[in-house]
Amino acid sequence: MESLKDFYKNKFNTIPADLEDGKGHFNVFDLKPYVGPCANSIPYTVRDFYKIMLVKGKGEVHYADRVNKLDGIALSFSNPQIPYAWVRTDEITGGVFCIFDKQFIEGFKSISDYEVFQPNGEHIFELREFQAQTVEQIFERMLNELESDYQHKNDVIRNLIQELIHFALKSDLGAVNTPKEHNASQRISSMFMELLERQFPIDDDHHQMLLRTPSDFATHLNVHVNHLNRTMKKTFGKTTTTLIMDRLLKEAMSLLRLSDWSIMDISIALGFKEPTHFTNFFKKRTGVNPTQYKNGDA
Repeated sequence: MESLKDFYKNKFNTIPADLEDGKGHFNVFDLKPYVGPCANSIPYTVRDFYKIMLVKGKGEVHYADRVNKLDGIALSFSNPQIPYAWVRTDEITGGVFCIFDKQFIEGFKSISDYEVFQPNGEHIFELREFQAQTVEQIFERMLNELESDYQHKNDVIRNLIQELIHFALKSDLGAVNTPKEHNASQRISSMFMELLERQFPIDDDHHQMLLRTPSDFATHLNVHVNHLNRTMKKTFGKTTTTLIMDRLLKEAMSLLRLSDWSIMDISIALGFKEPTHFTNFFKKRTGVNPTQYKNGDA
């Protein structure tokens, strides 16, 4: 997991003072220094902070079990619950982003209530040029407030964060205009998916899956495993085991392509007792073995 301190150490070799006092941190950055021909891909991991980014150009972002290919202008939302990685950053031409931690946003409506920061929500929104101009103006207002001496500037910035969130939600007319039924089955499904996503990414700080079977999840959700299976089948059309294995496969593919771990390390981290079990699992679902996929032969 990358922390805000890691972010500043890696990019600036310094840590802002307000990260030490625990009162909350916010900042705005131009994206250009971190993209273009000499840029490195953003590694696949969870960050312990929130990021809202306006990005221009071509790129590819891996969000948990999704891959979004961008060509144009987009507004993206990243949060501590969902691992992500940006690749092909050499073709991104510019943009702007802000970062903030949970402490900074506390006191407002729970930010995790918004779909853009939920595991099953939409996290990237394609924009037209006139929409991008509106978003750029909001980021500019953030920067102006950040550099001002106004006593309550953080409150203004929090309002601007909310403005970006609502701008995105209003852009996604289907999500806004389609009422969502909140019943027991959907709550269990949502809780299951959130619990499943918390298993990932597998990295140096979060080295092994802790919940791997339907019974494991049922115990944590305080429901009978048969009820959990019926609910998953009704909601997603798949069994609980299939959902777990599908997500495990996505993580395996990400680790093989985006990490330098060995096949044995990956198999152990994903809960396979033997590397051969992992190889059989992967080949059955992809048609190639893990080594071929890691080497780009797939």
